[in-house]
Amino acid sequence: MKLKLFAALALATPLFFVSSVNAGNSQDLQRLLSTGECQRCNLSGVDLRNAHLIGADLRGANLTKANLSGANLEGADLTNANLKGANLSSAFATNVNFKKANLNGVNFTRAQIHDSNVYGASMENMNITDADIFNTGIGVGGEDGAQMPDWD
Repeated sequence: MKLKLFAALALATPLFFVSSVNAGNSQDLQRLLSTGECQRCNLSGVDLRNAHLIGADLRGANLTKANLSGANLEGADLTNANLKGANLSSAFATNVNFKKANLNGVNFTRAQIHDSNVYGASMENMNITDADIFNTGIGVGGEDGAQMPDWD
């Protein structure tokens, strides 16, 4: 009997974390996790650590101060998304569309950012310490490997 109770609690624990998200965005978070898309969603402050968001459609989403550390965002579309102050440390961001996104204050420490589109993105006060950036228009002083790719 104790084993069954323990197993039930172990399975229900992730639900407690999802429900801890404020009421304004818990439905949006559930939609993202179940469908992989959430255009113009309010996901501010959500905890998506180590989430698999491969190919996610997050165009225009509000991800202000969201925790995406260790998340896999390969091929995600974050066009016009607001990621101000978000934590993307150790995130995998290959072929991500950050076009016209707000990346101000984003923590990209140790992130892998390859072949991503940052055309028109706002990129003030980002932390790119130890980030692996290749073929993406993010860099310090135009260092090699950080040229703006041709997206047309």
